[in-house]
Amino acid sequence: MINIANTHHPFWVIVKKEISDNVHSWRFIILIAIIALTCMGSLYEALTNIRTAIKPGDPDGSFLFLKLFTVSDGTMPSFAMFISFLGPLLGIALGFDAINSEQNKGTLSRILSQPIHRDYLINAKFVAALIVIGILLYALGFLVMGFGLIAIGIPPTFSEFMRVVAFLFVGVVYVAFWLNLAIFFSIQFKQAATSALACIAVWLFFSVFYTMIINLIGKALSPNEMASEYQVISYQRFMLNLLRFAPSELFNEATMTLLMPSVRSLGPLTMEQVEGAIPSPLPLGQSLMVVWPQLTGMIASTVICFGLSYLSFMRKEVRSR
Repeated sequence: MINIANTHHPFWVIVKKEISDNVHSWRFIILIAIIALTCMGSLYEALTNIRTAIKPGDPDGSFLFLKLFTVSDGTMPSFAMFISFLGPLLGIALGFDAINSEQNKGTLSRILSQPIHRDYLINAKFVAALIVIGILLYALGFLVMGFGLIAIGIPPTFSEFMRVVAFLFVGVVYVAFWLNLAIFFSIQFKQAATSALACIAVWLFFSVFYTMIINLIGKALSPNEMASEYQVISYQRFMLNLLRFAPSELFNEATMTLLMPSVRSLGPLTMEQVEGAIPSPLPLGQSLMVVWPQLTGMIASTVICFGLSYLSFMRKEVRSR
């Protein structure tokens, strides 16, 4: 059994080395500077527009701290939206050359010639990058809460704090999917530029073109004016399920539910289901139950990508240069 406290174990030695390489690389420094500036811009916009965002009768009006992560007037994206947009780039930047760069430099064969298990390397690269991602996202999230506390002067409630922690965890899982996808491409392609372009192509497809394709399908399959209520709801559910194949859609739905407690459902409802419902915020446990399918989908996608990367690396032929 591996003792985690034993940092001299080969696995943890590789993890520490990878963390050091990631943190001291210029690409990480440049990317963290861009993310930090965007974060500060989103926070400034949220603090500027937070008063206008609170409206009379708004069931989310009492959750003032959560507004810091969702409020935007369109000038800049909110904190949650910028995580959805820039998070994949962070995962891609940390994983697109995880394996092929070692192979091109000739260090991969030398590492594997040491008395260590082969899977230690691929596991350590994933764990190290995941630790960096987790620390970065939680640091930014707590930084937003800290500046919000100074500006607003009202501390967050325990429920708000736990909702932010859950939101940041969902963000880590979301970025981990793109990290595993990048690691998989770094195993499949010998050149780092090719794996980076493949990752960016997948990201652009789901960010831009996938929605266009779904809209075209929606126009072709849209029910006519004489369609029944059941047909309309079935069509809406079908289109929503198609959209959920995009990781960003799963992340946005989970984020919306966690940071907006008044959201009670993520799908179309009939008039009978809506009738008699009182617009009130859900407890954290109920919100987690609503987003459980989305969170399960993101975790499953991440595990599948990691499994493909693991199998590809274990079967990969490594030759000494």
